[in-house]
Amino acid sequence: MVVQLNKVPKIEALRPYPARTMDHLARLLAAGAPARPDPRRANFFELESDSETFYVHISPATGRVLLIGVWQRSGLSRSLTPAVQVA
Repeated sequence: MVVQLNKVPKIEALRPYPARTMDHLARLLAAGAPARPDPRRANFFELESDSETFYVHISPATGRVLLIGVWQRSGLSRSLTPAVQVA
C-alpha cells in the first residue's frame, strides 16, 4: 500500500527528532510512501523510505500525523500491497 496525504499534514512527534527527519517524513507523505498498516492498531502504519522506516499514527478525523518511532531499514526487500490514498 502507498500512503499519500492530499494536503500538507501537521506532523507531531512523541520525542524530539532532528528537523531533517521530520522534513523527510513530510516529503514522503506528500509524494506517497510505501506503507504497511499495523494489523493490531487501526490508523497506524510503517512508512518506508530508501533508508528509514517511520512508525506513525494518522488521525482519520484531523489528518494529523503522529511520529512514534523511526529506525534504519535493513537491506531486506518487503512485499507491499497496492496503493491507497488517505485524506
